[in-house]
Amino acid sequence: MKVFSADRLEKLLDTVLKPSRYTGGEMNAVVKPFDQAEVTFAFCFPDSYEVGMSHLGIKILYDIINRQPWALCERSFMPWPDMADAMRREELPLFSIESRTPLDRFDIVGFTLQYEMSYTNVLEMLDLAGIPLYSRDRQDGPIIMAGGPCAYNPEPLAPFVDVFQIGDGEEMMVEAIACVRKCKKAGLSRLDTLRALAGIEGIYVPAFYQVSYNDDGTLADFYPVDDAAPAIVRKRIVRDLDSAAYPEAFVVPYTEAIHDRIVLEIMRGCTKGCRFCQAGMLYRPVRERSLETLLAQAEKLENATGYEEMSLSSLSSGDYTHLTELVCALTERYADRKISVSLPSMRIDSFVKQSLEEAQKVRKSGLTLAPEAGTQRMRDVINKGVTEEDLIRAVTDAFESGWSTVKLYFMIGLPTETDEDLQGIGNLARDVINAYFTVPRSVRAKGLRVTCSASTFVPKPFTPFQWQGQDELPTIKEKQARLGDILHQVKGVNFNWHEPELSMLEACFARGDRRMADVLYAAWKNGCRMDGWTEFLNYEGWMKAFQDCNVDPAFYANRVRGEKELLPWDFIDAGVTKAFLWREWQKAQRAEVTPDCRKGCQGCGLKRFEGVCVDR
Repeated sequence: MKVFSADRLEKLLDTVLKPSRYTGGEMNAVVKPFDQAEVTFAFCFPDSYEVGMSHLGIKILYDIINRQPWALCERSFMPWPDMADAMRREELPLFSIESRTPLDRFDIVGFTLQYEMSYTNVLEMLDLAGIPLYSRDRQDGPIIMAGGPCAYNPEPLAPFVDVFQIGDGEEMMVEAIACVRKCKKAGLSRLDTLRALAGIEGIYVPAFYQVSYNDDGTLADFYPVDDAAPAIVRKRIVRDLDSAAYPEAFVVPYTEAIHDRIVLEIMRGCTKGCRFCQAGMLYRPVRERSLETLLAQAEKLENATGYEEMSLSSLSSGDYTHLTELVCALTERYADRKISVSLPSMRIDSFVKQSLEEAQKVRKSGLTLAPEAGTQRMRDVINKGVTEEDLIRAVTDAFESGWSTVKLYFMIGLPTETDEDLQGIGNLARDVINAYFTVPRSVRAKGLRVTCSASTFVPKPFTPFQWQGQDELPTIKEKQARLGDILHQVKGVNFNWHEPELSMLEACFARGDRRMADVLYAAWKNGCRMDGWTEFLNYEGWMKAFQDCNVDPAFYANRVRGEKELLPWDFIDAGVTKAFLWREWQKAQRAEVTPDCRKGCQGCGLKRFEGVCVDR
């Protein structure tokens, strides 16, 4: 049995990289008496401290839980491999960083699932904590919860997780921990506590469902086997962001995080309908925070953190109704304090030149744009809804407003892609460079830098492309080499790409069923962990896991699925209907564009959720 020792931990910290990842004590961290809390929650981020501390969701839920006078929330992150190995040698259990309490002492251990390739880290963290990996083997100890975008296909993790939360977490989380509190007071068994949790809208308890398969390996049936479990799990939606809880202070790390800044979530959801974009479907409908609310939140967070940058966060910040007024107000209010405003996630067709100019007044920064595809035909296939003229106008506005560093994001391997589409990426990059030189020398900033980044298309659940197979690895590598040759001929462009093996594994889990859990466990036993980091990707270990489990990765990653096939996530109601997604998939193959639903309802299905979908 692992026993926590503060003395051994202190000695161990002297031997590992970045010990501040594990020490806690940061400004604005919440420390409550552990033994006085009626419900204790360990919020686990299955990646490094630097990544986890940059994530807005953990900040929101950490604040919400700790606002409850009877609850306590502490944080834990995936240790870097040197620390994980040292903890095993010293037989030290994984602990929370606020009170250094071993995770197995908490009532609930909750994971946020942001990326499929963090799944081995979930197993690693449970094992480091001394918690049985499989739900069926836990007779006592913490209830293991999980949420986040990857929870919309929970099946690859179903044998390991007791409870999944589907949808917005602000209200659902409070209901879930209140339920555990009530069950704990009543002395209910673990099974009865899970039954009580299953009665909360948006909660899925995998143990209460049975699955069967056809001879060809496809899913035959999926149904509840306990009266407490609903046949369809409906996602939760926070209807009013102005009234939703939001932190007045962020925990400020002692070590550098990926994003060290104030984050203002200005809106949630997107109406553009890009057919590859899972977030655009999952986070519907669009909900905006008012200008007054955002300015009040900015003031409180600036006073509490001392950060020198504010980021306006959303899926498409340029679509926020009051963007110009907000940027102008923030710049005017904080310019004297040298606090800059950054505009990530800007759509090409929604640029506001005044916003760009205001954002550049305090501190120059890079600009990121996502054309996604190189030709108009392909942008119509994916329903991007922008033109080359939109892009050139956007970058010209940016160059005239003081930008000289531009990143362009593309995808390769999209459905119906041809060599002409790859060549189009090179043509767009050349046109962006030419646009820079059309701006007078007296106006444009020096030092033009253009980076083209090409990720590999991964088909995701609840998108029109969920039926489409991913290109096989040799094809992806050929396309990467071809695009590299094309961009090499464009002077002044840097080219980045994603590891295709990683994208293939991501596709397997994105579209996987419960049989992928066996592969996951086998890969973890083979030493796979921190898979999202290129230097730690153990591709051979993964391939051995597939072989040992007699599972063909192509069945999940590359196979085209039919209209009538039962998909592993079909029991979840994410708002958008399967019928709508199929119609969009058919329109994609005809390169037919669907208008933004703010211009008129497109029948995605959200109107079934009373009071959440409003035509604009």
